[in-house]
Amino acid sequence: MSEAEAVDDLRKKLEHYMRQYEPIDGTVENISFARVENMGETVTAHKVAGQKESGILGYLSGMRALPQTIYFTRHGESEYNVLGRIGGDANLSPRGQKYAHALSEYINAIAGQEPMAVWTSELRRTKQTAAEIMAPKRAVRALNELDAGICEGLTYEEMQERFPQEFAWRDQDKLRYRYPWGESYIDIMTRLRPVLSALEDEDNVVVVGHQAVLRCMLGYFLDAKLDELPYMTVPLHTIVKLTSYGYKYKVEMIKLPIECVDTHRKQPKNCSITRTSADALLTVPSHYDTLPSNLWQNSTEAQL
Repeated sequence: MSEAEAVDDLRKKLEHYMRQYEPIDGTVENISFARVENMGETVTAHKVAGQKESGILGYLSGMRALPQTIYFTRHGESEYNVLGRIGGDANLSPRGQKYAHALSEYINAIAGQEPMAVWTSELRRTKQTAAEIMAPKRAVRALNELDAGICEGLTYEEMQERFPQEFAWRDQDKLRYRYPWGESYIDIMTRLRPVLSALEDEDNVVVVGHQAVLRCMLGYFLDAKLDELPYMTVPLHTIVKLTSYGYKYKVEMIKLPIECVDTHRKQPKNCSITRTSADALLTVPSHYDTLPSNLWQNSTEAQL
């Protein structure tokens, strides 16, 4: 079908819809409804009440037809990443600093052609990563990394040694498991709701975040299954570019050539609370025990 034929076909369909369309307004007293005109130019709400209906109204109000590009990236490699420690508020490693510079060069080239905004968490490693980007910045508390509670700052080995039962429970249901005095992935999804709604209203945004948070955000835009979220691969030193087309998003992974550790941990096969330490730690990524001095040199010389 040619373009002209497609346009003519669409016009005929619209004419048919117009003949069948029955408008609704406030004279219908007992029906709650929301009416959207011209892709959100006008939104009319009638007898909308309750959390569910209000939530639907919020989504309808955020409809957009124009293309949108969102760039997601984790912070540069941090000192805690190098040491295999979770959570915390560590500074960037030297390689993380190199990534911050490379990221700024990449984004600044784009920002020079079109308006750009940068959102970070309130943690220093995201702010350090975005420091050289020449665009308005906004620190958003809801973008902070998952709170690991009593396990903040521990390695997986230390967690297995001190809290083996907690470690096993988390492996059994990583989506819903909540660290003692901390958070779960479900908690992150809840606090991200207003952020995601606000993000859909923006045009071009760079989100500098954290592994668990970006898993939830990417899962939302890519309509991922809930149980897949905690194991989505979101590597360090990689830009995830989402470009909207209609109500879907095209994904492009842009790996910048800066060496870094791998922090992705697969779910182990044995998740029993009676498992051995060897089974529990089978999928833990390699890491350093102390910060190596050669990380200050060429990163290709520093091998795990």
